[in-house]
Amino acid sequence: MQLQGSEIVVRTLIEQGVDVVFGFPGATVIDVYDALLAHESEIRHVLVAHEQGAAHAADGYARATGRPGVCLATSGPGSTNLVTGIAASFMDSTPLVVVTGNVATTQIGTDSFQEIDITGVTLPITKYNYFVEDVDELARTMREAFALAISGRPGPVLVDIAKDVQQAMGEYEPQPAAVADAPRLQDITQLEAAAACINACHRPLVYIGGGIIAAGAEQDVLALADKVDAPIVSSLMGLSAVPTSHPRFLGMEGMHGRYAATKAMKNADCIIALGCRFNDRSTGDRERFGAAVHIVHVDIDGSEINKTTNDDFGLVGDVRLVLAELMPLLEQADHNGWGELVAKLRNDEASQVDERSGLTPRSALLAVNAVREPDSVVVTDVGQHQMWSAQHLSFDRPRSFVTNGGLGAMGFGLPAAIGAALATHTRTLLVVGDGGFGMSLQEMATAVSVEAPITILLMNNGTLGMVRQWQTLFYDKRYASTTLAGYRRTDYVAVARAFGADGAKVATLEALRDALVCAQHARGPYLIDCIIDADELVLPMLAPAGALDDLIVRMEDAR
Repeated sequence: MQLQGSEIVVRTLIEQGVDVVFGFPGATVIDVYDALLAHESEIRHVLVAHEQGAAHAADGYARATGRPGVCLATSGPGSTNLVTGIAASFMDSTPLVVVTGNVATTQIGTDSFQEIDITGVTLPITKYNYFVEDVDELARTMREAFALAISGRPGPVLVDIAKDVQQAMGEYEPQPAAVADAPRLQDITQLEAAAACINACHRPLVYIGGGIIAAGAEQDVLALADKVDAPIVSSLMGLSAVPTSHPRFLGMEGMHGRYAATKAMKNADCIIALGCRFNDRSTGDRERFGAAVHIVHVDIDGSEINKTTNDDFGLVGDVRLVLAELMPLLEQADHNGWGELVAKLRNDEASQVDERSGLTPRSALLAVNAVREPDSVVVTDVGQHQMWSAQHLSFDRPRSFVTNGGLGAMGFGLPAAIGAALATHTRTLLVVGDGGFGMSLQEMATAVSVEAPITILLMNNGTLGMVRQWQTLFYDKRYASTTLAGYRRTDYVAVARAFGADGAKVATLEALRDALVCAQHARGPYLIDCIIDADELVLPMLAPAGALDDLIVRMEDAR
């Protein structure tokens, strides 16, 4: 059938199973918006306050569900405002389909009003991108974008559509929703040698990343750890893949990881790395990482093998398929001595726990654990609160922890929480600092307008806490531009009420517990302004250029 290009865009989104689009209109997408209005009973559009919020909200939707998030923006500043959100999803391998409008094909290359080469701008931060200048290619391109976003290593795909293509008439016939390419093995030539290495080791450790969640390989990881008798540690992106309470799980390792997890990584003689990329926050000083350890690295993306570490064995392919081939080659192991050392590391960690009374970052998050539903989603922004959340919050199911790892984009939290809440239809917890909250504060209007069920725990310390922490420890307390004096005077509860939400300001643990209960019964967003001391530190911490055995573990040792 012959349809206008804008109608083809919307019908293709519907056939792909898209139920919500996050966006902001403009001249070069006005035709798409007109078509969205005609289909508002089939697909929901959420009007954000800023295009960056659209990208982050779509990202939060995708991380909470595993389905592609979709955002929409106009040309010029509309599309460039998406760039940070696209980069955030690219670095964390989140499936995103980004639709932008551009000026008419006759205007391309003339520096016309709001013209920008957004495909060129986003080339380094997308899996693939398209500029559509033929309406007869539009439906195929849209479908291909969805297939690419979810196939192999997931990621963002951008489709830029000229305005005259949106207005032209073209052929459209409904198609089934795109499916991911079948998982496959690409290179497991070192499989038997890797198995022999694992069988010969005495201190194996399973290290998991976000690729486990993307592949749905959570149970495979547990089976592997049981067979080789190994503890499990995770990267930041791997959190929630294994229940926090599982006896083999030591938590996140690395720069701000749990003590036992980081020390176990240092003491292992064989690291079985699954769906992770050994970034600098995980390894510390790479010259001193892995010198006395064998690394078996499994990843769907072959470019990650030997990229940052000297991997002894690289197995490329879908992690579930690789493990299915590897498991029969592994012997049932019993490493009693290793188990005793890991138990000692756990005991050492327990002796370092911050047991101070009153309202501290740890006690605040333990109060959250006590009231939130076990399978509810936690979203964080970026900073100290993010690391405290990773250390102290509990997760029972995959995709219940949504955070921005690789890019570390402040301002991610609030819009991502909106996306996660609308995706799961359950109350979502957002943990955010006052610095990051200020970067996307305008999205409170969005949260209120859609009645997003979000509890906002604003950990308010009046400073850019993570940068201040570095200034405290390594720059002789020279606090250059990290004190948020104006923010300290901000009445965040009044701000929330100005947007149409409710909230409470708390400075004691008892008041926080009461506010968390109130938030559970709120209809939409509820903000808790939780006062935190500016001198609180995230510990443990690796010193700059430090190795995994150079941990700062106590506040008194750090000052």
